[in-house]
Amino acid sequence: MFRVSSIPQIQNVIIPHFDKYPLVTQKLADYLLFRDAIKLISHKEHLSTEGLYSIINIKASLNRGLSAKLNEAFPNSVKVSRPIVANQRIPHSMWIAGFTSAEGCFLVSLFKSTTKLGITPRLVFSITQHTRDEEILQNLVTYFGCGRYAKRTTGEAGDFICSKLSDIVEKIIPFFYEYPIIGYKEKNLEDWKKVANLIKSKAHLTQEGLDLISKLKSDMNK
Repeated sequence: MFRVSSIPQIQNVIIPHFDKYPLVTQKLADYLLFRDAIKLISHKEHLSTEGLYSIINIKASLNRGLSAKLNEAFPNSVKVSRPIVANQRIPHSMWIAGFTSAEGCFLVSLFKSTTKLGITPRLVFSITQHTRDEEILQNLVTYFGCGRYAKRTTGEAGDFICSKLSDIVEKIIPFFYEYPIIGYKEKNLEDWKKVANLIKSKAHLTQEGLDLISKLKSDMNK
């Protein structure tokens, strides 16, 4: 885990960074509240009861809110209003690469079919977010010119999904060649691209090719 808890470092490095390169999802609201809390601390207002309550009120609106212990310790706390995050436009292509590094998923599924081997591989590129960030996922459909947005029937999540092979080969894979992702998902993407090439060349219609796809699949998303 990468973590910064030094107030001077947060003030001088973290906040200037996110002010210059703002978040796009609803996490921007959490950041703005966090920034307000840091300002109060930097002005020593947390040393007074009134200032401490102001910070607690901010925390009540952040992420999961107050713990049971904090609710008990500060029974008169009142949540502050969360900032409204609208117009979730995609700022640039590298933002998508970074977003995918954190939130994206490259999948290979194998399902029963009427082919000679009885098994057909399928590629899926997806990004999942809370339904409150539906707009950004809808914007990915427009940006890539492919895929779709699907709200899950259970829970509070939705997905950007691209599973059409021609779109994956002609749009998704070329995009990540030009704007590479980083981290452990880079290995998943490389294996995913190999599977795409095998399917494109019809190798999945042979037992040898299907076995190779199964092996690549087993090595992914570990």
